[in-house]
Amino acid sequence: MGQSHSPDMRRRQLLQALAALGLVAAPLPAMARTGVQRLRMSVDGDTTRLVFDMDGETEYSLFRLQSPDRLVVDLANTRALDDLEISPDSQAAIKSVRHAARNGGDLRVVFDLRKPVEPRSFQLMPARGAPHRLVLDLASTGSAASPADNGRAENRGREPEELREVVVAIDPGHGGHDPGAIGPGGTREKDVVLEISRRLAERVDNERGMKAVLIRTGDYFLPLRERIERAREADADVFMSIHADAIANPNVQGSSVYMLSERGATSEAARFLAQRENQADMRLGGVPVANKDDSLANVLLDLAQSGTLEASNILAERVIDELHRVGKVRRPQVERANFAVLRSPDVPSILVEAAFISNPTEERRLRSASFQDSLADALLTGLRSYFSTHARPGTLIADGQRDQHIIRPGETLSGIADRYSLSVSDLRAVNDVSDDRIFAGQVLEIPSGS
Repeated sequence: MGQSHSPDMRRRQLLQALAALGLVAAPLPAMARTGVQRLRMSVDGDTTRLVFDMDGETEYSLFRLQSPDRLVVDLANTRALDDLEISPDSQAAIKSVRHAARNGGDLRVVFDLRKPVEPRSFQLMPARGAPHRLVLDLASTGSAASPADNGRAENRGREPEELREVVVAIDPGHGGHDPGAIGPGGTREKDVVLEISRRLAERVDNERGMKAVLIRTGDYFLPLRERIERAREADADVFMSIHADAIANPNVQGSSVYMLSERGATSEAARFLAQRENQADMRLGGVPVANKDDSLANVLLDLAQSGTLEASNILAERVIDELHRVGKVRRPQVERANFAVLRSPDVPSILVEAAFISNPTEERRLRSASFQDSLADALLTGLRSYFSTHARPGTLIADGQRDQHIIRPGETLSGIADRYSLSVSDLRAVNDVSDDRIFAGQVLEIPSGS
Protein backbone atom coordinates (compact mmCIF):
# COMPACT_ATOMS: atom_id res chain seq x y z
CA MET A 1 0.00 0.00 0.00
CA GLY A 2 1.21 3.50 -0.76
CA GLN A 3 0.00 6.93 0.31
CA SER A 4 0.75 10.50 -0.59
CA HIS A 5 0.25 13.41 1.75
CA SER A 6 -0.42 16.45 -0.43
CA PRO A 7 -0.99 19.89 1.14
CA ASP A 8 -4.65 19.80 0.07
CA MET A 9 -5.16 16.39 1.65
CA ARG A 10 -3.45 17.42 4.88
CA ARG A 11 -5.58 20.58 5.00
CA ARG A 12 -8.75 18.55 4.53
CA GLN A 13 -7.75 16.11 7.27
CA LEU A 14 -6.96 18.99 9.63
CA LEU A 15 -10.30 20.65 8.94
CA GLN A 16 -12.10 17.37 9.53
CA ALA A 17 -10.37 16.96 12.89
CA LEU A 18 -11.22 20.54 13.89
CA ALA A 19 -14.84 20.06 12.84
CA ALA A 20 -15.09 16.95 14.99
CA LEU A 21 -13.97 19.05 17.94
CA GLY A 22 -16.48 21.77 17.11
CA LEU A 23 -13.72 24.28 16.38
CA VAL A 24 -14.77 25.01 12.78
CA ALA A 25 -18.18 25.23 11.20
CA ALA A 26 -19.52 22.49 8.95
CA PRO A 27 -19.92 21.80 6.12
CA LEU A 28 -16.26 21.68 5.17
CA PRO A 29 -15.20 23.46 1.98
CA ALA A 30 -15.27 21.19 -1.05
CA MET A 31 -11.88 20.10 -2.30
CA ALA A 32 -11.09 20.16 -6.00
CA ARG A 33 -11.00 16.64 -7.41
CA THR A 34 -7.82 15.42 -9.05
CA GLY A 35 -8.26 14.36 -12.65
CA VAL A 36 -6.54 11.38 -14.26
CA GLN A 37 -5.66 12.50 -17.77
CA ARG A 38 -4.41 9.21 -19.15
CA LEU A 39 -2.87 5.85 -18.29
CA ARG A 40 0.39 4.67 -19.87
CA MET A 41 2.01 1.22 -19.81
CA SER A 42 5.49 -0.03 -20.73
CA VAL A 43 7.32 -3.33 -20.30
CA ASP A 44 11.01 -3.84 -19.45
CA GLY A 45 11.96 -7.46 -18.88
CA ASP A 46 9.91 -8.84 -15.98
CA THR A 47 8.72 -5.36 -14.91
CA THR A 48 5.51 -3.79 -16.19
CA ARG A 49 5.28 -0.05 -15.48
CA LEU A 50 1.95 1.80 -15.26
CA VAL A 51 1.88 5.60 -15.14
CA PHE A 52 -1.18 7.67 -14.24
CA ASP A 53 -0.80 11.21 -15.63
CA MET A 54 -2.80 13.53 -13.34
CA ASP A 55 -3.52 17.23 -12.92
CA GLY A 56 -2.72 17.13 -9.19
CA GLU A 57 -1.63 14.97 -6.28
CA THR A 58 -3.82 12.26 -4.81
CA GLU A 59 -3.97 9.84 -1.93
CA TYR A 60 -4.16 6.23 -3.04
CA SER A 61 -4.08 2.64 -1.88
CA LEU A 62 -3.58 -0.61 -3.74
CA PHE A 63 -4.19 -4.27 -3.00
CA ARG A 64 -4.21 -7.62 -4.79
CA LEU A 65 -6.99 -10.14 -5.31
CA GLN A 66 -6.73 -13.77 -6.39
CA SER A 67 -8.79 -16.26 -8.40
CA PRO A 68 -8.38 -14.58 -10.81
CA ASP A 69 -5.32 -12.40 -10.14
CA ARG A 70 -6.17 -8.70 -10.02
CA LEU A 71 -4.57 -5.49 -8.80
CA VAL A 72 -6.92 -2.82 -7.43
CA VAL A 73 -5.95 0.85 -7.14
CA ASP A 74 -8.20 3.26 -5.21
CA LEU A 75 -7.59 6.98 -5.75
CA ALA A 76 -9.22 9.34 -3.26
CA ASN A 77 -11.12 12.43 -4.46
CA THR A 78 -10.17 11.59 -8.04
CA ARG A 79 -12.00 11.18 -11.36
CA ALA A 80 -11.07 9.91 -14.81
CA LEU A 81 -11.00 12.69 -17.41
CA ASP A 82 -10.91 10.17 -20.26
CA ASP A 83 -11.14 6.43 -20.84
CA LEU A 84 -8.20 4.73 -19.13
CA GLU A 85 -7.02 2.38 -21.85
CA ILE A 86 -3.79 0.50 -22.48
CA SER A 87 -2.44 -0.95 -25.71
CA PRO A 88 -2.38 -4.78 -25.72
CA ASP A 89 1.05 -6.27 -25.02
CA SER A 90 1.51 -10.01 -24.62
CA GLN A 91 4.70 -9.43 -22.60
CA ALA A 92 2.95 -7.26 -20.01
CA ALA A 93 1.65 -8.53 -16.68
CA ILE A 94 -1.61 -6.69 -17.43
CA LYS A 95 -4.36 -8.23 -19.58
CA SER A 96 -6.97 -5.50 -19.30
CA VAL A 97 -8.10 -2.54 -17.22
CA ARG A 98 -11.45 -1.16 -16.07
CA HIS A 99 -12.46 1.68 -13.79
CA ALA A 100 -15.48 3.15 -12.01
CA ALA A 101 -16.41 5.88 -9.55
CA ARG A 102 -16.89 4.84 -5.93
CA ASN A 103 -17.93 6.47 -2.64
CA GLY A 104 -19.32 9.47 -4.48
CA GLY A 105 -15.98 11.04 -5.32
CA ASP A 106 -13.22 8.42 -5.52
CA LEU A 107 -11.93 6.37 -8.43
CA ARG A 108 -11.29 2.61 -8.47
CA VAL A 109 -9.10 1.11 -11.18
CA VAL A 110 -8.90 -2.69 -11.55
CA PHE A 111 -6.13 -4.38 -13.53
CA ASP A 112 -6.67 -7.98 -14.65
CA LEU A 113 -3.33 -9.80 -14.41
CA ARG A 114 -1.77 -12.53 -16.51
CA LYS A 115 0.35 -13.65 -13.57
CA PRO A 116 1.03 -12.75 -9.93
CA VAL A 117 3.03 -9.56 -9.41
CA GLU A 118 4.77 -7.71 -6.63
CA PRO A 119 3.64 -4.05 -6.93
CA ARG A 120 5.73 -1.00 -5.99
CA SER A 121 4.44 2.57 -6.22
CA PHE A 122 5.56 6.18 -5.89
CA GLN A 123 4.52 9.64 -7.07
CA LEU A 124 6.47 12.17 -9.15
CA MET A 125 6.01 15.93 -9.14
CA PRO A 126 5.58 17.91 -12.39
CA ALA A 127 8.88 18.22 -14.29
CA ARG A 128 10.03 18.97 -17.83
CA GLY A 129 6.48 19.54 -19.01
CA ALA A 130 5.20 16.30 -17.49
CA PRO A 131 2.25 16.46 -15.06
CA HIS A 132 1.85 14.88 -11.63
CA ARG A 133 2.38 11.14 -12.00
CA LEU A 134 1.53 8.05 -10.00
CA VAL A 135 3.89 5.22 -10.98
CA LEU A 136 3.28 1.51 -10.39
CA ASP A 137 6.05 -1.01 -11.05
CA LEU A 138 4.73 -4.57 -11.26
CA ALA A 139 7.49 -7.13 -10.90
CA SER A 140 6.62 -10.66 -11.94
CA THR A 141 6.76 -13.15 -9.05
CA GLY A 142 6.24 -16.24 -11.18
CA SER A 143 9.30 -16.15 -13.42
CA ALA A 144 11.45 -19.27 -13.60
CA ALA A 145 14.44 -19.41 -11.28
CA SER A 146 17.85 -19.01 -12.85
CA PRO A 147 20.48 -21.79 -12.47
CA ALA A 148 22.12 -19.65 -9.78
CA ASP A 149 18.81 -19.38 -7.94
CA ASN A 150 18.30 -23.13 -8.14
CA GLY A 151 21.73 -23.79 -6.73
CA ARG A 152 21.16 -21.33 -3.94
CA ALA A 153 17.81 -22.96 -3.12
CA GLU A 154 19.50 -26.34 -2.82
CA ASN A 155 22.14 -24.85 -0.53
CA ARG A 156 19.50 -23.18 1.61
CA GLY A 157 17.77 -26.54 2.03
CA ARG A 158 20.88 -27.85 3.76
CA GLU A 159 21.46 -24.80 5.96
CA PRO A 160 19.97 -24.18 9.41
CA GLU A 161 16.66 -22.42 8.90
CA GLU A 162 17.43 -19.69 11.42
CA LEU A 163 20.42 -18.39 9.44
CA ARG A 164 19.89 -15.97 6.56
CA GLU A 165 21.93 -14.59 3.69
CA VAL A 166 23.35 -11.07 3.79
CA VAL A 167 21.47 -8.82 1.37
CA VAL A 168 23.42 -6.61 -1.03
CA ALA A 169 21.31 -3.84 -2.60
CA ILE A 170 22.86 -2.92 -5.97
CA ASP A 171 21.62 0.36 -7.44
CA PRO A 172 22.35 1.12 -11.12
CA GLY A 173 22.25 4.92 -11.33
CA HIS A 174 19.86 6.89 -13.54
CA GLY A 175 17.50 5.11 -15.98
CA GLY A 176 14.57 5.80 -18.30
CA HIS A 177 14.31 9.45 -19.29
CA ASP A 178 17.39 10.17 -17.14
CA PRO A 179 20.36 8.92 -19.20
CA GLY A 180 22.97 10.19 -16.76
CA ALA A 181 26.25 11.37 -18.25
CA ILE A 182 26.87 10.77 -21.96
CA GLY A 183 30.37 10.04 -23.23
CA PRO A 184 31.99 11.64 -26.29
CA GLY A 185 31.14 8.48 -28.26
CA GLY A 186 27.48 8.59 -27.24
CA THR A 187 27.66 5.96 -24.47
CA ARG A 188 24.95 6.54 -21.89
CA GLU A 189 25.80 6.14 -18.23
CA LYS A 190 22.47 4.47 -17.44
CA ASP A 191 23.23 1.60 -19.87
CA VAL A 192 26.75 0.70 -18.75
CA VAL A 193 26.03 0.92 -15.02
CA LEU A 194 23.00 -1.37 -15.44
CA GLU A 195 25.17 -3.95 -17.19
CA ILE A 196 27.87 -3.71 -14.50
CA SER A 197 25.22 -4.04 -11.79
CA ARG A 198 23.71 -7.12 -13.44
CA ARG A 199 27.13 -8.79 -13.61
CA LEU A 200 27.78 -7.97 -9.97
CA ALA A 201 24.33 -9.26 -8.93
CA GLU A 202 25.00 -12.56 -10.71
CA ARG A 203 28.27 -12.97 -8.81
CA VAL A 204 26.72 -12.05 -5.47
CA ASP A 205 23.92 -14.59 -6.02
CA ASN A 206 26.50 -17.29 -6.72
CA GLU A 207 28.33 -16.50 -3.49
CA ARG A 208 27.47 -18.67 -0.50
CA GLY A 209 25.68 -16.62 2.14
CA MET A 210 24.94 -13.60 -0.10
CA LYS A 211 21.84 -12.44 -1.93
CA ALA A 212 21.60 -9.58 -4.44
CA VAL A 213 18.69 -7.17 -4.78
CA LEU A 214 18.80 -5.05 -7.95
CA ILE A 215 17.13 -1.73 -7.21
CA ARG A 216 16.60 -1.04 -10.93
CA THR A 217 16.27 -4.12 -13.15
CA GLY A 218 15.55 -2.37 -16.46
CA ASP A 219 15.66 0.93 -18.31
CA TYR A 220 13.25 3.04 -16.27
CA PHE A 221 13.48 6.02 -13.95
CA LEU A 222 13.42 5.76 -10.15
CA PRO A 223 13.62 8.80 -7.86
CA LEU A 224 16.33 8.78 -5.22
CA ARG A 225 13.89 8.42 -2.32
CA GLU A 226 12.39 5.29 -3.93
CA ARG A 227 15.84 3.74 -4.35
CA ILE A 228 16.53 4.16 -0.64
CA GLU A 229 13.13 2.78 0.30
CA ARG A 230 13.55 -0.32 -1.88
CA ALA A 231 16.87 -1.10 -0.22
CA ARG A 232 15.46 -0.66 3.27
CA GLU A 233 12.36 -2.75 2.54
CA ALA A 234 14.63 -5.55 1.30
CA ASP A 235 16.38 -5.39 4.71
CA ALA A 236 19.63 -4.73 2.88
CA ASP A 237 22.86 -5.17 4.80
CA VAL A 238 24.66 -2.79 2.43
CA PHE A 239 23.69 -0.43 -0.40
CA MET A 240 26.01 0.07 -3.38
CA SER A 241 25.10 2.64 -6.05
CA ILE A 242 26.98 2.26 -9.35
CA HIS A 243 27.74 5.30 -11.54
CA ALA A 244 30.22 6.53 -14.17
CA ASP A 245 31.88 9.90 -13.61
CA ALA A 246 31.76 12.82 -16.02
CA ILE A 247 33.65 16.10 -15.85
CA ALA A 248 34.48 18.94 -18.23
CA ASN A 249 38.14 17.93 -18.54
CA PRO A 250 38.22 14.87 -20.87
CA ASN A 251 41.71 13.89 -19.66
CA VAL A 252 40.62 13.08 -16.11
CA GLN A 253 40.29 9.35 -15.47
CA GLY A 254 40.07 6.77 -12.70
CA SER A 255 37.53 5.32 -10.30
CA SER A 256 36.33 6.74 -6.98
CA VAL A 257 34.26 5.60 -4.01
CA TYR A 258 32.03 7.93 -2.02
CA MET A 259 30.18 7.82 1.27
CA LEU A 260 27.83 10.34 2.86
CA SER A 261 29.50 13.42 4.29
CA GLU A 262 28.58 14.81 7.72
CA ARG A 263 29.99 18.26 7.07
CA GLY A 264 30.97 18.84 3.46
CA ALA A 265 32.53 17.42 0.33
CA THR A 266 36.17 16.33 0.46
CA SER A 267 36.90 17.96 -2.90
CA GLU A 268 35.39 20.32 -5.43
CA ALA A 269 34.82 17.36 -7.75
CA ALA A 270 32.89 15.53 -5.03
CA ARG A 271 30.75 18.62 -4.37
CA PHE A 272 30.07 19.06 -8.09
CA LEU A 273 29.11 15.42 -8.64
CA ALA A 274 26.78 15.29 -5.64
CA GLN A 275 25.08 18.54 -6.67
CA ARG A 276 24.63 17.29 -10.24
CA GLU A 277 23.11 13.96 -9.16
CA ASN A 278 20.75 15.53 -6.62
CA GLN A 279 19.57 18.29 -8.95
CA ALA A 280 18.95 15.81 -11.78
CA ASP A 281 16.52 13.93 -9.53
CA MET A 282 14.63 17.15 -8.75
CA ARG A 283 14.43 18.16 -12.43
CA LEU A 284 12.74 14.84 -13.18
CA GLY A 285 10.10 15.16 -10.48
CA GLY A 286 11.71 13.47 -7.50
CA VAL A 287 10.69 14.46 -3.99
CA PRO A 288 13.63 15.75 -1.89
CA VAL A 289 15.08 13.15 0.45
CA ALA A 290 15.70 15.89 3.03
CA ASN A 291 13.97 19.23 2.53
CA LYS A 292 15.72 21.18 5.26
CA ASP A 293 19.23 21.31 6.64
CA ASP A 294 17.95 20.45 10.11
CA SER A 295 16.24 17.36 8.71
CA LEU A 296 19.52 16.23 7.17
CA ALA A 297 21.33 16.99 10.42
CA ASN A 298 18.89 14.76 12.30
CA VAL A 299 19.40 11.94 9.80
CA LEU A 300 23.17 12.29 10.05
CA LEU A 301 22.94 12.25 13.85
CA ASP A 302 21.03 8.98 13.66
CA LEU A 303 23.62 7.63 11.24
CA ALA A 304 26.46 8.50 13.59
CA GLN A 305 24.66 6.99 16.57
CA SER A 306 23.92 3.72 14.81
CA GLY A 307 27.41 3.27 13.45
CA THR A 308 26.19 3.30 9.85
CA LEU A 309 28.66 5.96 8.76
CA GLU A 310 31.54 4.02 10.26
CA ALA A 311 30.41 0.85 8.50
CA SER A 312 29.99 2.78 5.23
CA ASN A 313 33.57 4.01 5.54
CA ILE A 314 34.90 0.49 6.11
CA LEU A 315 32.92 -0.85 3.15
CA ALA A 316 34.23 1.97 0.95
CA GLU A 317 37.82 1.32 2.01
CA ARG A 318 37.54 -2.40 1.27
CA VAL A 319 36.15 -1.63 -2.20
CA ILE A 320 38.89 0.92 -2.96
CA ASP A 321 41.50 -1.69 -2.05
CA GLU A 322 40.11 -3.94 -4.78
CA LEU A 323 39.56 -1.30 -7.47
CA HIS A 324 43.34 -0.85 -7.68
CA ARG A 325 43.42 -4.28 -9.36
CA VAL A 326 41.10 -3.11 -12.16
CA GLY A 327 42.66 0.19 -13.20
CA LYS A 328 43.56 3.64 -12.02
CA VAL A 329 41.94 4.87 -8.81
CA ARG A 330 41.62 8.64 -8.97
CA ARG A 331 41.83 9.07 -5.19
CA PRO A 332 43.17 6.30 -2.92
CA GLN A 333 41.02 7.43 0.01
CA VAL A 334 37.26 7.48 0.52
CA GLU A 335 35.59 10.62 -0.83
CA ARG A 336 32.74 12.27 1.08
CA ALA A 337 29.82 14.23 -0.36
CA ASN A 338 26.11 14.80 0.28
CA PHE A 339 24.72 12.38 -2.30
CA ALA A 340 20.99 12.13 -1.53
CA VAL A 341 20.93 8.46 -2.55
CA LEU A 342 23.31 7.65 0.33
CA ARG A 343 21.07 9.14 3.06
CA SER A 344 19.72 5.89 4.43
CA PRO A 345 19.65 6.04 8.22
CA ASP A 346 20.37 2.36 8.87
CA VAL A 347 21.99 0.80 5.78
CA PRO A 348 25.75 1.23 5.18
CA SER A 349 25.83 2.94 1.78
CA ILE A 350 28.49 3.80 -0.78
CA LEU A 351 28.54 5.18 -4.31
CA VAL A 352 31.06 3.77 -6.80
CA GLU A 353 32.12 5.88 -9.77
CA ALA A 354 33.46 3.09 -11.99
CA ALA A 355 35.36 5.31 -14.43
CA PHE A 356 35.12 8.65 -16.24
CA ILE A 357 32.69 8.24 -19.13
CA SER A 358 33.80 11.70 -20.26
CA ASN A 359 37.29 10.29 -20.97
CA PRO A 360 37.33 8.64 -24.44
CA THR A 361 39.60 5.79 -23.33
CA GLU A 362 37.58 5.03 -20.22
CA GLU A 363 34.33 5.31 -22.18
CA ARG A 364 35.53 2.45 -24.39
CA ARG A 365 36.50 0.42 -21.31
CA LEU A 366 33.10 0.94 -19.75
CA ARG A 367 31.49 -0.58 -22.85
CA SER A 368 33.75 -3.66 -22.84
CA ALA A 369 32.59 -6.93 -21.29
CA SER A 370 36.08 -7.65 -19.94
CA PHE A 371 36.19 -4.41 -17.96
CA GLN A 372 32.65 -4.89 -16.70
CA ASP A 373 33.56 -8.40 -15.54
CA SER A 374 36.77 -7.22 -13.87
CA LEU A 375 34.93 -4.44 -12.09
CA ALA A 376 32.20 -6.82 -10.90
CA ASP A 377 34.89 -9.22 -9.62
CA ALA A 378 36.62 -6.41 -7.71
CA LEU A 379 33.37 -5.19 -6.15
CA LEU A 380 32.49 -8.74 -5.09
CA THR A 381 35.90 -9.17 -3.45
CA GLY A 382 35.40 -5.88 -1.62
CA LEU A 383 32.04 -7.15 -0.36
CA ARG A 384 33.64 -10.41 0.75
CA SER A 385 36.27 -8.51 2.66
CA TYR A 386 33.70 -6.27 4.34
CA PHE A 387 31.42 -9.10 5.38
CA SER A 388 34.37 -11.10 6.69
CA THR A 389 34.41 -8.66 9.63
CA HIS A 390 30.97 -7.00 9.51
CA ALA A 391 28.38 -9.71 8.75
CA ARG A 392 25.44 -9.28 11.11
CA PRO A 393 24.75 -12.05 13.64
CA GLY A 394 22.26 -14.60 12.39
CA THR A 395 23.70 -14.71 8.88
CA LEU A 396 25.36 -17.65 7.16
CA ILE A 397 28.56 -15.65 6.72
CA ALA A 398 28.77 -14.67 10.38
CA ASP A 399 28.12 -18.28 11.39
CA GLY A 400 30.87 -19.61 9.14
CA GLN A 401 33.53 -17.00 9.86
CA ARG A 402 35.32 -19.29 12.32
CA ASP A 403 35.81 -21.84 9.54
CA GLN A 404 36.86 -19.54 6.69
CA HIS A 405 39.13 -16.55 6.23
CA ILE A 406 38.80 -14.11 3.31
CA ILE A 407 42.21 -12.67 2.51
CA ARG A 408 42.49 -8.87 2.62
CA PRO A 409 45.10 -6.82 0.72
CA GLY A 410 48.48 -6.89 2.46
CA GLU A 411 47.90 -10.08 4.43
CA THR A 412 50.44 -12.91 4.39
CA LEU A 413 50.03 -16.64 4.90
CA SER A 414 52.27 -16.56 7.99
CA GLY A 415 50.28 -13.67 9.48
CA ILE A 416 47.01 -15.53 8.96
CA ALA A 417 48.48 -18.67 10.51
CA ASP A 418 49.55 -16.67 13.58
CA ARG A 419 46.08 -15.14 13.90
CA TYR A 420 44.49 -18.60 14.20
CA SER A 421 47.35 -20.18 16.19
CA LEU A 422 48.22 -22.52 13.34
CA SER A 423 51.45 -23.52 11.71
CA VAL A 424 51.97 -22.36 8.15
CA SER A 425 52.40 -25.97 7.04
CA ASP A 426 49.02 -26.95 8.53
CA LEU A 427 47.31 -24.00 6.82
CA ARG A 428 48.93 -24.98 3.49
CA ALA A 429 47.89 -28.60 3.86
CA VAL A 430 44.22 -27.83 4.59
CA ASN A 431 44.00 -25.49 1.59
CA ASP A 432 46.22 -27.49 -0.79
CA VAL A 433 48.62 -24.53 -1.10
CA SER A 434 52.17 -25.42 -2.08
CA ASP A 435 53.82 -22.03 -1.42
CA ASP A 436 53.15 -18.66 0.21
CA ARG A 437 51.51 -17.00 -2.81
CA ILE A 438 47.99 -15.81 -1.93
CA PHE A 439 45.75 -13.04 -3.28
CA ALA A 440 43.13 -10.64 -1.93
CA GLY A 441 39.66 -12.16 -1.95
CA GLN A 442 40.92 -15.74 -1.76
CA VAL A 443 39.02 -17.86 0.76
CA LEU A 444 41.06 -20.07 3.09
CA GLU A 445 39.60 -22.93 5.09
CA ILE A 446 40.50 -22.77 8.78
CA PRO A 447 40.73 -26.12 10.62
CA SER A 448 37.95 -26.54 13.19
CA GLY A 449 38.99 -25.80 16.77
CA SER A 450 41.38 -23.05 15.70
